[in-house]
Amino acid sequence: MTIHPILRALRRHKAGVLLIVLQIALTLAIVCNAIYIIGQRIERLNRPTGVQEAGLIRISQTWLNAPDGEDAATVEALDALQRTDLATLRQLPDVLDVAASDSMPLQGAIWSADLRLKPDQKRGTTHAALYYGDEHMLPTLGLRLIAGRNFTSLEIDHHTIRSTKAPPVVIVTKAVADAMFPGGGALGKTIYLDVRPSTIVGIVKQLQTPTVSAWGSSWAYNSVLLPVRLDGTSASYAVRVRPGREQAVMRAARAALFAVNPIREMPDTWGLQTMQQIRSKAYRGDRGTAILLGAVCLILLGVTAAGIVGLTSFWVGQRHRQIGVRRALGARKIDILRYFQIENLLIAGAGVVLGVLLALGLNQWLMTHFEMTRMPVLYVVVGVLAMLALGQAAVFVPARRASNVPPVVATRSV
Repeated sequence: MTIHPILRALRRHKAGVLLIVLQIALTLAIVCNAIYIIGQRIERLNRPTGVQEAGLIRISQTWLNAPDGEDAATVEALDALQRTDLATLRQLPDVLDVAASDSMPLQGAIWSADLRLKPDQKRGTTHAALYYGDEHMLPTLGLRLIAGRNFTSLEIDHHTIRSTKAPPVVIVTKAVADAMFPGGGALGKTIYLDVRPSTIVGIVKQLQTPTVSAWGSSWAYNSVLLPVRLDGTSASYAVRVRPGREQAVMRAARAALFAVNPIREMPDTWGLQTMQQIRSKAYRGDRGTAILLGAVCLILLGVTAAGIVGLTSFWVGQRHRQIGVRRALGARKIDILRYFQIENLLIAGAGVVLGVLLALGLNQWLMTHFEMTRMPVLYVVVGVLAMLALGQAAVFVPARRASNVPPVVATRSV
């Protein structure tokens, strides 16, 4: 079969051909970029936090009758309230360990600092999130220590967040160790949190920062653990429980803490949360975006397929007599079917060529205005193949109906 008769027929239907070409091009451009964004969102949803999430609970609360101030007596009184809570939680059934832990991965609130190799260094070598807690923090969070040691009880200090005291020792993530000392040997070295010196005594494999915002994506695993219980009118605890007992422990923890001191606030929405709930809330926007874009892709593909089916069906109706004449002259059913498939392939081919240019242009625009990364060529290649396959599948039904037109139609139409 030659292409010339097909091209001559398409020239007689310029408006319809142009409409389908534009529809295929726009669908390809939008779907390629949407699928790429969905892939990025799914990758974010599956990012490991570095902690053992099953069996991990976070408790956040505020004492309404707590003293407020920076003097030594006030700080000791605040710390006594916190130590009482920790002891109470450790006595609960199904509780394996409890830690004073001001932050948790993904939970939002974050303390951070620039890390330097020298106190007079003008710009930080890297930036990191700060996790304040005690010697129970590593086992409670389930962090994997790959070098060095944990904090000892004698190294744990306590003060308010406004204190300028520097912890003598810190534990860092491997990402921080590699950023500060690319050649290795971070263990035992001194780093400066802004201008405060601390010695690295341990390195954990991974610990995601508390924020999932775009501004923190470049240092998402830069974390530093400090041996400090932060004293204040509010306190947070990490609780490790037996897997499957999270809900029971949360109910028991609420009752036990209010029995010790009822003048406190512990909101239902964020006062007691499992790590799974924290993850779900943190990535709620990414999950919604992925679902929305997935729905848009399905709608666009459905509308494009319906457009191809409708236009081809219209052309089959217009060419009924012509098809009958060809059948009478000896054309086989497969010849008629192949004619419409090649015709659609030419239209879809023009559409995907234009669509590739639009897809790359749209990706460039998103990179400029929304900090997206460059879309891999593989997404475009797969999109092109998918659109061509969709076009062939959509045209098959009307093309098969055209191939079943009997030769006698040629005489009935005279």
